Amino acid sequence: MNVLGIESSCDETAASVVTDGRKIRSSVIWSQVAVHAPFGGVVPEIASRNHLQSIVPVVQEALSQAGVTLADIDGLSVTIGPGLIGSLLVGVQFAKALALATGRPLVGVNHLEGHVMAAFLVEDREPPVYPFVALAVSGGHTSLYLLTAPGRIRLLGRTRDDAAGEAFDKAAAVLGLPYPGGVSIDRVSAGRDPGTVRFPRSMISDGSDMSFSGLKTALRRHLELLGHVPGPDEVADIAAAFQEAVVDVLVSKTAAAARDHGVRDVVIAGGVAANRRLRSRMADAMARDRRILHAVPISLCTDNAAMIAGLGHLYLFGELREADVPRGLDMDPFVRRVDDGW
Repeated sequence: MNVLGIESSCDETAASVVTDGRKIRSSVIWSQVAVHAPFGGVVPEIASRNHLQSIVPVVQEALSQAGVTLADIDGLSVTIGPGLIGSLLVGVQFAKALALATGRPLVGVNHLEGHVMAAFLVEDREPPVYPFVALAVSGGHTSLYLLTAPGRIRLLGRTRDDAAGEAFDKAAAVLGLPYPGGVSIDRVSAGRDPGTVRFPRSMISDGSDMSFSGLKTALRRHLELLGHVPGPDEVADIAAAFQEAVVDVLVSKTAAAARDHGVRDVVIAGGVAANRRLRSRMADAMARDRRILHAVPISLCTDNAAMIAGLGHLYLFGELREADVPRGLDMDPFVRRVDDGW
């Protein structure tokens, strides 16, 4: 069964064709990074207008790369949240119109669940085994989940203020590094000494919740007390120290959750899961605990439609087709069919 997925929750317009919930036939992403770079972050109105301009050619390219036409598509899946409301509206309305025109079934899915379930799109590796713990970490979200079965998701903890990715972006701006900040910090931190500055690890032993706003304040205070403008090498060391503080919290919280719930498998997903230091430290921690780490491939870490199509297959044709599954993520309602009045 071929599912066409559409993703437009933030500043990437994406479309993908996935077969039988596992095989990615195409994955096309139109990034707006260059458009938003002058502003140092995503401007919602600009993002919405760019989605309007790009969604048709992106979907056409996804079909072309997959070697299929709309007649070969068995169902459609689209992100319904969380995300920027204007951006979401573009993808949702386009998907609804396409479903109406083609007569194909359409399902709306949760963006964060899509990130986590991207771990099942890796064909050359065994997928996670339930139950497993998942860390979904990005510019807008940092949450820990326990998944006990397809669609059965329990929120264990989340950031109480800033997401890890947002902390990286703000830190990069303060340090004079280019947007997107997370990529810049990852790049300049490579090979640097993270021990040059000791930043705080907030809530490190306080359950599964996290906090990163104080870390940003600590960085700003450190720069104020320096008494001089740091040079490139000093900026790189400070960035490495800041990154280490974020990674310490993420690894510690994830490892503790895995131990507390006695799971064998751990998934890390989302844009920040592409961070090389996080992937390395998490792999070491899971190896010490004799657990299996499923780090979503970097190509599937950032917002993409393959994860939306793969998850949509579960609801349209897979294990969750007729299930009334209790939900546990960050948005309600989560999944409604078009014929149910969505």
